[in-house]
Amino acid sequence: MKNKNELVDCICKEIATRKEYLDTDKLETIYFGGGTPSLLSKEELKLILNTIKTEYTVISEAEITLECNPDDLNKEKLKELKSAGINRLSIGIQSFIGRDLLFMNRSHTIKQAVDSVKTAQELEFDNITIDLIYGIPNLSESEWKRNIKKALDLNVTHISAYCLTSEERTAMHHDIAKGKYELPSEDITTEQFNILIEMLAENGFEQYEISNFSKKGHVSKHNSSYWKQKHFLGVGPSAHSFNGKTRHWNVSNNARYIKGAKENNWVAEEEILDEKTRYNEYIMTSLRTSWGVDSRYLKSNFNSSFLAHFTKESKRFILDNSLIQNGSNFTLSQKGKLLADRISSELFWVK
Repeated sequence: MKNKNELVDCICKEIATRKEYLDTDKLETIYFGGGTPSLLSKEELKLILNTIKTEYTVISEAEITLECNPDDLNKEKLKELKSAGINRLSIGIQSFIGRDLLFMNRSHTIKQAVDSVKTAQELEFDNITIDLIYGIPNLSESEWKRNIKKALDLNVTHISAYCLTSEERTAMHHDIAKGKYELPSEDITTEQFNILIEMLAENGFEQYEISNFSKKGHVSKHNSSYWKQKHFLGVGPSAHSFNGKTRHWNVSNNARYIKGAKENNWVAEEEILDEKTRYNEYIMTSLRTSWGVDSRYLKSNFNSSFLAHFTKESKRFILDNSLIQNGSNFTLSQKGKLLADRISSELFWVK
């Protein structure tokens, strides 16, 4: 990575400079994500973590996660991560089928995927999440079941699963547009999603968010902080922050980020969140979770018109069994989870 030392120094500077963005000095989670944080050395990770601990109080049981790819994780690297203080790994596996790895332009092999998890477990990483992708062209039902079985056989504590999406200006999007590949129908992706839910439930996983499944005691604190509207500070290029009132994001270009940091002129954008935006974001994120939307939260944090709007618009989804009301809590049924985006949009405040 070009200018890595400078970049790390600037990240440490930002941690100290922007401390006032948060309204707390106590941290429960730290997350190294975006790009390839596994390229950081043990010393660089320790420097960043020590800077955080100087500026904040980090609770003793804090969840400290690092995103990584299977081909980055040999035994020596995993020892370094353990020594630096990383206690949770998020490994981007995506598939145990070689054909699908090639299609998604992944650089690792199936063997590297399996070995990365097993080696991490041997080194006593007991909190590992992996991701799987469904809705891939030509992925059969039996192949998808084998994919899930392979993940279960690895005995990880958390699995995230997402339906493939085609991003514009990517080779995949170009190939699909040219007819080289055809994305599966909604019926097929729905069936794959249902298979996932059933197989994971049979093996002791709780679906605590539409795309996230955990064994008891291993719900991701970091992921949950987003869905529970907790405040967070993101540092480094492209990093996003949220403090309940504003959303802030840094410039994505490394050179511009470093230049701004050196000149104490941080290159970033900020959006002030009005009540309508905050309400819509709460509905969108909370409705995806097992704890759902709480009408008491709506009453305490928003103008009374918003609770009245939610109460009115939610009735039809309760009547068609897409939404389940239990006291002040509203959660999606199994049927509703398949329609989450549509239901959320119908509950949004659009005036």
